[in-house]
Amino acid sequence: MRHFLDFRDLTRDDVTAMLAEAMRLKHTRTHGEERTLHGKSLAMIFEKNSTRTRVSFEVGMRELGGNPVVLQKDDLQLGRGETVADTARVLSRYVHAMMLRAYHHVTLIELAQYASVPVINGLTDLLHPCQLMADLLTMEERLGNLHGKKIAWVGDGNNMANTYITVADLMGFELVLACPKAYGPDKEILEQARANGANITLTTSPDEAVTDADVVVTDTWVSMGDDDTLTRKQAFYGLQVNEALMAKAKKDAIFLHCLPAHRGEEVTDAVLDGPQSFVWDEAENRLHTQKAILLWCLEVI
Repeated sequence: MRHFLDFRDLTRDDVTAMLAEAMRLKHTRTHGEERTLHGKSLAMIFEKNSTRTRVSFEVGMRELGGNPVVLQKDDLQLGRGETVADTARVLSRYVHAMMLRAYHHVTLIELAQYASVPVINGLTDLLHPCQLMADLLTMEERLGNLHGKKIAWVGDGNNMANTYITVADLMGFELVLACPKAYGPDKEILEQARANGANITLTTSPDEAVTDADVVVTDTWVSMGDDDTLTRKQAFYGLQVNEALMAKAKKDAIFLHCLPAHRGEEVTDAVLDGPQSFVWDEAENRLHTQKAILLWCLEVI
């Protein structure tokens, strides 16, 4: 059974196969719907609100001929005390796969442990591999093979930063993360990646990170569930991605952001709406990579 929880569980061949399928699906979308998952159902469980995850999975499942079932936490007996394990056992009798967007990574692990169908990580506080798949597709569309490319992460060492770390060695790119000292990425994930040979540098200097970078990536300074405090925002002073910072990257460097963006905080309008920004392609690619993930989990590819 194939779960999609963490890039550390996958091989390069797994990721390459999904990216190739996503590219194929993107190029053939306008030629009519594929009914590859006709008769299949996907339970989409949301503890957190969502725009891109919700719409991309729901539309993607329908375009593949399947049936998405959207479940907010309060729609389930989870909201009244039923255990995650029991929920996993029950839903496994009804659907062919589950997607969970959760606050805590341990919730995802428990769901996958007791489910007898594939489980997809739609986001947790630790990792966001679905978004990273869309980022990889966008980068490969613009840059080709990512081996040896320099990717700069500027901002919070959050679930997206952690996920970039988990895939750096797998895809062979250099990763430099500029984060405030108190807001760095998960230490265990970083240490494991370095032990596996990943080329990763952690710094507090955005200039160091972005200089000669092929890709510049950021995210909100205050993620869903974080305390929106003045102290937190002050820690990120100087880490805004603006035109001056982007000018330190390569001339053909691209800018990515998983969205939603807090314009004027982690990124300026001039960068987000500028010619080097591919955030809208990145957002669109959630649809195509989501489809590929579903097909991989259900062993169609």
